[in-house]
Amino acid sequence: MNATMEDYCYKLINKVLFANSQDEVKRYIDAAIKSMQTHNINGHIIARFVDKALMHLNQFSPMDFNAVQWINIKMAILQFNQLKRSLNSGNKPAN
Repeated sequence: MNATMEDYCYKLINKVLFANSQDEVKRYIDAAIKSMQTHNINGHIIARFVDKALMHLNQFSPMDFNAVQWINIKMAILQFNQLKRSLNSGNKPAN
């Protein structure tokens, strides 16, 4: 993944960490994917972005975050796993 997409991934994860609700986490992720689709980013690049985000999120430890942040991380993992299933099935993610 190029530096720009890597930066975008880190920015999204940072937004997830500081989201005020699980709905906000979902909106951030949905908006990121929709933006990539709107800019005609190749599906394989989007899939790599999802994989990279999941890799980073799964490396986090609950001991390093407060309860709300940890819930946001778990919600983001759930959302990204759903996106991954959707992308692997050949469907465009529903936003």
